Amino acid sequence: QVQLVESGGGLVQAGGSLRLSCAAAGRTFRSYTMGWFRQAPGKEREVVAAMSWSGGMKLYADSVKGRFTISRDNAKNTVYLQMNSRPPEDTAVYYCAADFRVPVPTARVYGSDYDYWGQGTQVTVSS
Repeated sequence: QVQLVESGGGLVQAGGSLRLSCAAAGRTFRSYTMGWFRQAPGKEREVVAAMSWSGGMKLYADSVKGRFTISRDNAKNTVYLQMNSRPPEDTAVYYCAADFRVPVPTARVYGSDYDYWGQGTQVTVSS
């Protein structure tokens, strides 16, 4: 059993930085893939970034490449998403997800690929 808890969302000015956190409880993420997704009103949920827990292989959506950074803290069993925000495209609910089958983030780009999900955290970017 795995529980994922996101935190760090909120209101930020355009160009401001946020760091989202996803703390995991129940089992280690080593050798598996962690993903960040987002869903804006009226839009489909989309992958933002993903990484293998072991090895550091990373994936970024084209829309956030160069602005977002995914990272991890092994001691805290936590995955982070560092954001340099832009309105309005970055305004969304952000979800953390864990996949325990394939430790290759480039092969895990759909929501259906992931086994566990956090509750989501709202990010609102003002212009």
